[in-house]
Amino acid sequence: MKTKGLFKTVVLSAILLASSAAVSARSYDNNLIYNAEEENGVMVGQTVYKMDGSSLANYMKYSYKYDDNKRMTESVTKKWNSNKNQWDNDLCIRYTYTGKTVTTNYYKWNNKKNDFVLVPEMTVTMDNTDM
Repeated sequence: MKTKGLFKTVVLSAILLASSAAVSARSYDNNLIYNAEEENGVMVGQTVYKMDGSSLANYMKYSYKYDDNKRMTESVTKKWNSNKNQWDNDLCIRYTYTGKTVTTNYYKWNNKKNDFVLVPEMTVTMDNTDM
């Protein structure tokens, strides 16, 4: 169970790292286009578009929050709902830093509660040796 959580954290971290490398709109896999938003040298958002023939269609949207040390404290993922023509909340990841320990809490959007709900089995606490 612990290994599964660690694996998910490593995979998610790799995805976030790869996506944060985008400085401007770029093509990925000839199908997805990333448009990053930066403020004061940090990425605060990113919109992902999917190629739909010769045009672009909304696909995913990410927003990021940071603490005073420029460490990410929250990442919110939204999916495009073409039926409602709007962005729908999907996932929220919150990071808590205590000394050299980082706790990652995953929250999934719950339409009935109209809020993000903690998914406790995906909570991961790790020591960060780079701190």
